[in-house]
Amino acid sequence: METIPVSQVSHGRRRADAIVEVAGQLFLAPGSGRVSMDDLARELGMSKKTIYRYFPDKHSLLAAVLDRQFAAVERTLEAAAETTEAQPFHVRVQRFLIAAGTELGRIGAAQLATGRGDATLRRHVEQRVDTVIYQRLDELFRDGHRQGALSAPPELLSEITRGALERLLTSRLPGELDWTAADLLRATVDTILYGAIHAARRGADDEQLRVAMPAAPDEEEAVTACTREESSPT
Repeated sequence: METIPVSQVSHGRRRADAIVEVAGQLFLAPGSGRVSMDDLARELGMSKKTIYRYFPDKHSLLAAVLDRQFAAVERTLEAAAETTEAQPFHVRVQRFLIAAGTELGRIGAAQLATGRGDATLRRHVEQRVDTVIYQRLDELFRDGHRQGALSAPPELLSEITRGALERLLTSRLPGELDWTAADLLRATVDTILYGAIHAARRGADDEQLRVAMPAAPDEEEAVTACTREESSPT
């Protein structure tokens, strides 16, 4: 079996990395149209045959570009989690969402999510966003619920936040308000966690709200038990 010299392998990796780097700059540039492999070859100053030696087709090259982008997103989120590990829960959520929204905006996730007309790429992006962003977010909300920092089901908060993130990344609202999508996402989650309406006084209004809101199953059992105790003869 022929052994490939280490220097040759290293050179091959550097060239593959260079191809992915330039491909990312071209394919993911804001407002860029359809970029062909000929365009990429001209930018790199090499033949398409050389590119295909490392990536058999455009799909495999684009997948490598996306994996590189999402690896950077993952590193940013891990760093955000490490720096806020000892912080209160609401700070951890805010920092995570700011990092996630900023990174997704930076790599043009809204455009990537449309797949630029390519269903395979769209599925690839959806899978990577789910793994890198949403699964971490789900665990963060579950952790907050275990700590007693959340009264609402973590699954509900995850679903609402997912919808807000996807909507804000494609919305014109950030531009109209002169906010970033990450800023708007943080405001959205603040609203979810703390409420947009601040009651002027506490008391009767709180009791009316409790009556209007459905109780969780364990709360219903507790209320029923208390009612029985109150109605039983002393």
